[in-house]
Amino acid sequence: MKTAPAPTPRILIVDDNRDGLLVRRSLLEELGYTIQIAANGEEGLKCYEAQRFDVVVTDFKMPRMNGVELIQRIRILDPNARVVLLSGFVDPLGLNEENTGADIVLSKSSNEPAQLLRSVKRLVSNRTLRKPPASQKSRRQLKAAVR
Repeated sequence: MKTAPAPTPRILIVDDNRDGLLVRRSLLEELGYTIQIAANGEEGLKCYEAQRFDVVVTDFKMPRMNGVELIQRIRILDPNARVVLLSGFVDPLGLNEENTGADIVLSKSSNEPAQLLRSVKRLVSNRTLRKPPASQKSRRQLKAAVR
């Protein structure tokens, strides 16, 4: 008796930088993932409301709704959502998993493609990894740092 193949993991990538979206989409599609892209936080949230994804990859700095705000809203819909936050400001802003609510925080660098692939594979395969959400105090500190 044949078993049904496992469904292809679905990944949502949210970034206001079109080039970044296209590069990350190509990279993850090469591994066989089904990719949906969104050009900003609001569009990403609408996509997530319409259908759930195995992993969300979001940029931090976007107009109107940054990555942390998107993560907070996604967590309201699905507290167990798997999220990777990308930023070129990880060190200057002190971004980490605790104060952003992301499962994994990655710095945009020459190492990003390899780190992103490893991170997405890990989140897709390990469904029990979820850490508790960031504290309200940490979120307030992060918002103050961003301003």
